[in-house]
Amino acid sequence: MDTVESTQTPNHLNKAVTANLNEIHRIVYAGFIPRFFAYIIDLLVIWSLNSIITRPLLQLTNLSDAKLWIDLLSAANITQSLVFFLYFILMTFFFRATLGKMSLGLSVESLKGDSLSTSQIIFRELIGRYISMAVLGLPYLVVIFTRKHQGIHDLFADTSVIKDKMKRLNREVNSALD
Repeated sequence: MDTVESTQTPNHLNKAVTANLNEIHRIVYAGFIPRFFAYIIDLLVIWSLNSIITRPLLQLTNLSDAKLWIDLLSAANITQSLVFFLYFILMTFFFRATLGKMSLGLSVESLKGDSLSTSQIIFRELIGRYISMAVLGLPYLVVIFTRKHQGIHDLFADTSVIKDKMKRLNREVNSALD
């Protein structure tokens, strides 16, 4: 009798989950507004790092005015870009969240069900962010319209940003759908 009940529970749960999947996604995945504020916090952290470390180092080494042909290829732009991308890559790699996401209780999760791979992190934080920024950040608005609140960079890497307090619910929903 225990076997009958245990096989009925997942099917019953599966039907309930499927019926309310959009509502569950709204609750579990972080939407545009919290992600936007997390990004603003991250930009403040990056600006601080550049102000405290990068700019003084460039001035000490007399490279603050150095450039290769155009201003876009200046030492300042290159080092500040490195700080920007390394911040997102390293924070996501080691903590699954940047300081902005951590402060708002968010983290990056793989939609494949396993832990984030290095290739997912590189695609999300380097390639996806570069493409999103190249077109004035407009691809970030995709978060508003996708079911799991994914940006273009999330779609590239098969990831999304989840509310930390909903991690257990997300695992239960995914296991019920499997």
